[in-house]
Amino acid sequence: VTPADPSDPELFAQISVLKPDFIFSFYYRHMLSVKLLALATHGAFNMHGSLLPKYRGRVPINWAVLHGETETGATLHKMALKPDAGVIVAQTSVPILPDDTAHEVFGKVVVAAEQTLWNALPAMLAGAIPAIPNNLSQGSYFGGRKPADGKIDWQQTAQSVYNLYRAVAPPYPGAWTVLDDVTFVIENARLSKIPMTNLPIGLAVVDNCIFGVCGDGRALLIKSLSANGKAVTAQALQTML
Repeated sequence: VTPADPSDPELFAQISVLKPDFIFSFYYRHMLSVKLLALATHGAFNMHGSLLPKYRGRVPINWAVLHGETETGATLHKMALKPDAGVIVAQTSVPILPDDTAHEVFGKVVVAAEQTLWNALPAMLAGAIPAIPNNLSQGSYFGGRKPADGKIDWQQTAQSVYNLYRAVAPPYPGAWTVLDDVTFVIENARLSKIPMTNLPIGLAVVDNCIFGVCGDGRALLIKSLSANGKAVTAQALQTML
């Protein structure tokens, strides 16, 4: 049951007739009213892609990667008036490795969500639902992200730019930069160990390799770069530069 408008009176009537023991919300993008949640005899629960109370709100995995976190996870919690604010039932953590993209972390969190449900459901069905405090003062709330948020600020450190790349790498819209009115998107990159203090910040070509030089003199080795959906070679970029 996934209506476009959860405040529709017809939805409330439909759920009322069902007389649910539980209501679950998994990746549903709308808030449910407290009145609707109260229809579930044993509670209404959401699966959130972070270790609450950290990263409440939208796209939590992308935000965690952007901020350089080394772990995240999945949290099953009771739904309340505020988003991701109810008591915690169970959670499972997963590591974020230094080169993981958000898409790769998302795959881990899906497995963590399955494990969390597998471990929690028997107790929930038996009427012994855990209620771990969700201390919002110890956490954080983030909104959604747009493709425009992937714009690269080359003045930042290489690690910060790399985290941005990882957070929005394909299949997300990607980290991008503009040169001569052409928008370039980083499709694949790694942190480089070669110092680039002698080069201006931004895109550069060195020894037929593409780099993104950052404000701290370090760089990203860009293995795949595109513009207008087509691959950009080092030779083509060198001609532009």
